[in-house]
Order: sequence, then C-alpha cells, then structure tokens
Amino acid sequence: MYKFLIRPLFFLIDPEKIHHFVIAVLRISGRIPGGKAILRFLFHFEHPQLERVIFGLKFKNPVGLAAGLDKDARIVDEMACLGYGFIEIGTLTPKPQPGNDKPRLFRLPQDQALINRMGFNNEGVAAAVERLRKRKSPVLVGGNIGKNKVTPNENAMDDYAYCFEALYPYVDYFVINVSSPNTPGLRELQEKEPLQKLLSHVITLSKQKEKYKPVLLKIAPDLSPSQLDDIVYILKQTKTDGVIATNTTIDRSDLITPTAEVTAIGNGGLSGKPLTLRSTQVIAYLRNMLGKDFPIIGVGGIMTPADAVEKLKAGADLVQIYTGFIYEGPSVVKRINKDILNYIQAKAKV
Repeated sequence: MYKFLIRPLFFLIDPEKIHHFVIAVLRISGRIPGGKAILRFLFHFEHPQLERVIFGLKFKNPVGLAAGLDKDARIVDEMACLGYGFIEIGTLTPKPQPGNDKPRLFRLPQDQALINRMGFNNEGVAAAVERLRKRKSPVLVGGNIGKNKVTPNENAMDDYAYCFEALYPYVDYFVINVSSPNTPGLRELQEKEPLQKLLSHVITLSKQKEKYKPVLLKIAPDLSPSQLDDIVYILKQTKTDGVIATNTTIDRSDLITPTAEVTAIGNGGLSGKPLTLRSTQVIAYLRNMLGKDFPIIGVGGIMTPADAVEKLKAGADLVQIYTGFIYEGPSVVKRINKDILNYIQAKAKV
C-alpha cells in the first residue's frame, strides 16, 4: 500500500515538508493510547538469532536507523516500534543552527535517490538531551556529533567535546561525523593528522568516564584507496571502536535522471540506490584491511532486503537505512530482518 498509494501522494509535496509531516504523524501515533502497540504489531520482528553483541553493546537486531532522519531525537521511541535495532540521532552541534538555504532536499525517483544539502540543521545538542531524558524505549541510541558551521576547523575539537559531554549520559555510543559534504571544510577533518587528533581526544574523554562508551567514525564513500589506507591506520592507532561506511556521495556519475535536472539541483550529498555498490565496495575494502573482528556498520543504498544481506556478506556487522525507508516505507525494516534471519540460518546449515 505504501509504494502504490502513500508514496505517490507524498512525492507530490516538497520533500522537507513531508519529512516533518511524517515525524509529526509518528509522534502523534506514539501518544495515542495503544498507538505504539499497533506499530509494534505491524512492523516489529524479533528472533534470538538476530541478536548480536558489537563493541560491548547488545543489539536486538542488526538493522539501525541512520543519522539524519531523526536529527533532534524527536521520535526515538516511535522508530523503535518500527523494528529498528538501534537509532542514530543527529548530526548534533553545540549551538542550534538553521542549516543551508531551502530548498535543500531533492528526490530523484528515477534513481531511487535523494540529494540533500541540509547543512547540519538542528536545534542544538541541549534540545536533543531534553528529549532523550524523557524517552521510554530501551532501544540503543547513537549520538552522531559534528561542529557548527561558524566554528573554524582549528577549533572543531571543542565542538565535538562539547557534544560528547552533553550527550554522554543519554546515548550508548558516539559517531564522529567528519564526512558530510554539506558543511564547508568539514571533510578536511578526514585528513590524517586532524582526524587522528580528533578521534584520540574524544576517545580519551570517554576513557575518563566511569563507564566507557564506544566511539565510531563515519567516513565518506569518495575516499581514494590511499585515503582509505590512512583511515585504516588511524582507526588502528587510535583504537577507535568501529567505523560507519558510508555517508552520502558527491559523485553524480551513471544517474538515470537527466543531467540538466541534476545540475539544476546543485551541490549536496547523494544517497540511495546509486550509492549501493560503492558503499559495499568500501565495506569490503575495510574488512579486508581491518581484519575479521573490527566492527563495521554498513550504510548507503540499502533499498531492499537483498542489499542489506550484501552489506553483511561484504563484511558489515550491522546495517543502517535512511533513503530506503523513504522509498520502501516502514515495512522495510521487518522485511530486511526476515531476510537477514534467512541468510543466517542458511549460512549455519552450510
């Protein structure tokens, strides 16, 4: 019903307006007596074989919500009812910021893709903390953190530390986001020296706490092999707990959407089906270089259950979706988990 009735109606309306509408509907559904129970009945799927322990945390299933959809932690409980094994909020910055000028979110239906140049629009970490204090679901939550646009790169470490301290009591793991293409100069922090310093600093902050919380790095899909080798070196040297591969891409090759239309949209990160192969390739490369035990979360172009299984085969321990949720609807998580279970059980028989 979603793909043939609801999605065509949604796609008639501005993408960002629909985004806020869906969040509002989910929040209302969660407040109606019995609303969350209905969501769980329709979309939840559990099985002991889906559970896994990664970087010391127990995940009910390996399918998570990628950062970007619930930036301000508005619908953590409701998204948990849709069957996600973990929810990643953010990207959050110390101060609220409006993000880039609108329009800044675009659909490419022919490619099953999105282009966004949101620019870390969020209400600031303090607003997210207030909502996290009130959440009821035990679902694991990751805090994806970044720097404010006005903060120069030489002071970026202060912004990441500020967000870490504010979120520490309320999230289960942290993600250092230096890979968004929509904040000027941000990707420069992926260079070897600044990245090593940033990761080491946040990891040290976590080690100083009574309970250590894992720190992960989210990387871009547009890195060259030599840059990926640098990432591998840094992950090992800093003893970072995991890597998320990948963020959106700035590549526009091989799109079905007419070039003139893509050019008219302008800059931004591309997500969805065009990213499927590249993100899987990056995962496979990282797995080969990092060894079998280093935690990898695969994200990018997971539009179908088969895409998720391919990420696992490439070496991912967990997966995340965002654009797939937009194009496939809320049932996609349940379908992915069922296919992953079938894959696990078939693998066990071999």
